[in-house]
Order: sequence, then C-alpha cells, then structure tokens
Amino acid sequence: MPHRRNIPSPRVAAAAFALLALTAAGSAGAANRGPDGSRAARHVSIMGAWAGADEKSFRAVLDEFETASPGTTATYDSAGDAFPDTLLKALAAGKGPDVAILPTPLLLKRLVARRDLRPLPFARSTVAANYAPVWLQVGSVRGTLYGVVFEASNKSTVWYDVKSFRGANVKAPATFPELLQSARTLRAWGTRAYSIAGADGWTLADLFENVYLRQAGPKRYDLLAEHKLRWTDPSVKAALRTTAKILGDRTNIAGGTAGALETDFAQSISQVFDGPPKAAMVIEGDFVAPVITASTSAQPGTDFDVFAFPPIGKSGRVVVGGTDAAIVVLLRSTPASRALVSFLATSRAASVWVKRGDFTSPNRRVASKLYDDAIRRRFATALAQAQTFRWDLSELQPPAFASAAGQGEPKIFQDFLRNPGNVNGTAAALERAAVRAYKQ
Repeated sequence: MPHRRNIPSPRVAAAAFALLALTAAGSAGAANRGPDGSRAARHVSIMGAWAGADEKSFRAVLDEFETASPGTTATYDSAGDAFPDTLLKALAAGKGPDVAILPTPLLLKRLVARRDLRPLPFARSTVAANYAPVWLQVGSVRGTLYGVVFEASNKSTVWYDVKSFRGANVKAPATFPELLQSARTLRAWGTRAYSIAGADGWTLADLFENVYLRQAGPKRYDLLAEHKLRWTDPSVKAALRTTAKILGDRTNIAGGTAGALETDFAQSISQVFDGPPKAAMVIEGDFVAPVITASTSAQPGTDFDVFAFPPIGKSGRVVVGGTDAAIVVLLRSTPASRALVSFLATSRAASVWVKRGDFTSPNRRVASKLYDDAIRRRFATALAQAQTFRWDLSELQPPAFASAAGQGEPKIFQDFLRNPGNVNGTAAALERAAVRAYKQ
C-alpha cells in the first residue's frame, strides 16, 4: 500500500540495507557510552525510519527538546525503510536505542510481547492533557500505555472535483445515505460518481474497513483484526452489503466494473483531476493530496476538495488510520529518555514540525492556524477530535492475508468488485484465507 511519504511505492526492506543500517546504529550506540559502558543520564538516543526532509524536521524537534531540557542531548539514527528489521537486530545485539519511533502498531504489539518496551505511566497525564481519550487507548496494549502517537494519517477521506459538485448542485454529504444520493445526482447530471482503483485490491479493502468500523463498531473491528470474529459473521456480511451499494453501482463507476479492475491507484486520481473528469470522487486517504498536486494542475479549493467519509447510523466521528504513523516508545528508561517521551507528547514538540509543513498531528493542543493549508488543517482536526480511531486492518493482520497482492483480502475484494451480489461467497472466501494466514 502507498505511504503518504512514499507514494505510490511500498516499503523496501532489502537485507543488505538492513545490515548496513544496523552497523551504523550499533556504532552510534557505542559512541554514546562512557568508559564504564554506561550511558550518560543526560543523553538520549533515538532510532526511526524518517530520512531526508523528514529527518531534518525531526531534528528540529529534537533541537527544541534540548532547548527545553538544558544539559540534555539527543541523537537520532535513521534506518529508513529497513527500520523494523534494523531495530529488531539491534535489540538482539544489545545495541538498541533508548527511544524508537515505530511506523506501525503491529510492531508496537510485537515489541510489547517480546518485553522490549517500558510502560509510560509517567507520560499518561501529559497524553491525557494533549490528546482526545481515544489516543490513550490507541497507544495502549491490554490497558497499559506503551506508545505516544506523534503523527498519524487519515484514511477516512473522500476527494472530489469541485466543478462537478457545483455543476450538479451537490454539497459534501454529511451521512452515508447522503453520499449515495449525491452519487445518483451526479450521474443524472452527467458525471459518474466514483473512480475506483480496482487493480489495487487494497483500495477496496480500505473502503470495506471504513464501512465496517462505522457499521459494526470498534469492538467487533478489534475482534475481526485478531480473527477472534469469523469473516462469516453477520456483521461482516452486513458491511459487505453496504459496501456493495458503492461497488455495485456499476453505471456510476468510471469505466464500469471492467474499467475499475484495470485502474490502479494513480489512475483513479487522474481520472478525476487530470483533464475532463471521468468521475467526480475518489474514496481514499490523505495521501491522495500529494498525488493530485504532483501529477495534475488542479488547485486545492478551486479544483479539488475533500470531505470526511460520512458516518453510518450513529457511528459519530470515526477515523481509520493509514500506514504512515509515528509511535514513540521507550526501550531504555533514563531521566533523559523519559523527558523526551513526555516532551513529544506536548503541543510544543508537534508544533515545531507542523510549522515546517508536511506533518499531521493528532495532538488537539496544536493550534490549527499553524497548518499550512486548509485541507491539512481538516485532517488534523479530524484526528484530534476523533471519537473512534483504528488502524487499517493491513496494519493489524498477517501480511499474507491483508496486503499480499494477488491473494487474501486484496484478491477477494477484487472478486467482490466483479460480483458484489456474492456476499456469502465473499465472506466464506475471506474466512478461508484468514484461517490459512493466521496459522502461519
């Protein structure tokens, strides 16, 4: 799946690069030790995946931390896309950092299970003061806080062609029934409503996840993520039927079903925003914005805009989080490392990067005026005010089921796009694939 900072390519985790990064991380760790092998109490080492411009922005955050904590120094080692493997190898060699910035919640759970992480009771009050209650839950495992979500992305967004909406006299829908009605109105006006990237099955899974979380609720979503709820459960079938109200509206999809199955993620965007629109909407995450601006001449507000994936029933403010995250965790507890974790939970820390741009914080104390454009400001507001937040299922399930091309969820949802009336068969196929993947 694409990452907001790496679109449309997926992560690269070459073994050679991982070993090279591990060597660099180990050398930095050794350099920070005193003659007796102990670490200076006033120094903190950090490892993460940020590189390039992101690394420069994070170093600016660390500069602010050092200003706020006189006499304390912080060093950052970037492992790039090889970060997960590099961190695990460093920990196995006893050369891990004091603090790590994790890109996925699955890695958080793995490190907790390995007993590599230290709990964060000292930071709980700071997180509670700066974040909506849901973020304490997001950073916790079995009720214990282990992570501070410094950055998050939003997959609960719908992008639309402003001129098509204006021409059809359609406003951004506030409910799911209004979304369906808007689609019908657009079709009657002369523009198909949906551009669907069916060639990339993960986009179809994202659509289902947004429906399922809103319709079935977070408890069932959590159970499904751990396969403690079967994919043949009535709640899954109900969500498939709701999803089919979009995927089954074949005359309202650019290119129809056959065309959608040949359309990849980038093409689904160009069909709406590059030249005369073939459709009016793309249902995908906040990482659509940089693709629009990089590949088309469309301008925000004038040519394109965004609205939140609407609630279903009484679901309230719900956000499905994307694959580009930053979860601060503690591996070695020292006064300096605890101070850094607490600092990164404050609005002062997040504001440094927000001012530099290309960053979205769930910290509700960050002033919205600091964001560089109105669209990103809306992303941040949605995250900060979320009543329910869950990572997308690809971050919580075995890759063989959730994200492997040509198999598991992506392939089965492509089959569902071909035949959206086959709810029972789709649910059964998902269950069979899940059983195989969770046994591996």
